[in-house]
Amino acid sequence: MDEAISIAERYPAKYWHKLDDGRIQCDLCPRDCKLHEGQRGACFVRGVANGQMVLTTYGRSSGFCIDPIEKKPLYHFYPGSSVFSFGTAGCNLACKFCQNWDISKSRDMDRLMDRATPEAIALAAKKYDSKSVAFTYNDPVIFAEYAMDAADACHAHGIQTVAVTAGYIHDAPRREFYAKMDAANVDLKAFTDEFYVKLTGSHLQPILDTLAYVHHETDCWLEITTLLIPGHNDSDTELAALSKWVSQELGPDVPLHFSAFHPDWKMADVPATPPATLTRARNIALDAGLHYVYTGNVHNIEGDTTFCPSCHAKLIERDWYEINNYRLTPDGHCPDCNAQIAGRFGKFGQAFGARRIPVVMSGVMA
Repeated sequence: MDEAISIAERYPAKYWHKLDDGRIQCDLCPRDCKLHEGQRGACFVRGVANGQMVLTTYGRSSGFCIDPIEKKPLYHFYPGSSVFSFGTAGCNLACKFCQNWDISKSRDMDRLMDRATPEAIALAAKKYDSKSVAFTYNDPVIFAEYAMDAADACHAHGIQTVAVTAGYIHDAPRREFYAKMDAANVDLKAFTDEFYVKLTGSHLQPILDTLAYVHHETDCWLEITTLLIPGHNDSDTELAALSKWVSQELGPDVPLHFSAFHPDWKMADVPATPPATLTRARNIALDAGLHYVYTGNVHNIEGDTTFCPSCHAKLIERDWYEINNYRLTPDGHCPDCNAQIAGRFGKFGQAFGARRIPVVMSGVMA
């Protein structure tokens, strides 16, 4: 594909400034890409056209689906509800283990077949009775303008918004972005800068800054996911340090999900995560004082279940994305000891379940 940016792709972007040498610097994320006319940044979807920064994927998506909210994963944000999910293409990280590499690493803009205005997204979510819209599949940070406009449209129709992200973003856009999000699952991919540099092409500290900001400075509900890769970020020492940081800096009520890696992208030679590793990580995090620790990408009912941190009663029993038993009160209390469970809850009806329903949005783009 020609690197030049076509007229159809020139949606004005925010977060940039001109440099003295004539280039434009993107100020969205810590990559600080410095670009000449016609060039694209590392994410490939933000570039320079006619002397200004543009977003090439505004209104264009790699697909729309209705998912269970547990798939994001969010276990304490209206459990059992459905979420209208969509993403675009590209990413501002370069994870060698990317499990959505066909979307996040794609430079084929033709794969963005579905088009939808922010208003159309909100109306579609309402039509399908989804409680929320998730910006997911690839990182919404790189299509922040589109995601924020869609969030505004969703809120106007009573639909909540969810960001599934690596959290690699500068302070100013971070403030605007998370002000429009009702929930977020942020990847904490490891707890060493060496891992971030070698395997993702980024750095750890901006992610820690994002986690602290979202939890302490916004009303956005926060959950964290760490993908455990054998031999790379699964040592007892690193897991203990990560868990201690979450407990001390964010508090014991932020849910932490340990997820199983499967061989993919540029790490196809690394074995899949053994279930025992997930159980070990969960126990380390619980010992560090965290109240809600989960295992993902494996069948593990105990690791999927929400327990009361006060009386240890089973409150939400899950098997992967299925909820088999739900005992929380509508306002999120334990029915046995009346302890408040951290999260966003409401009246629980029938759970959406593990279904995944593709949605075609062609033709709705104005």
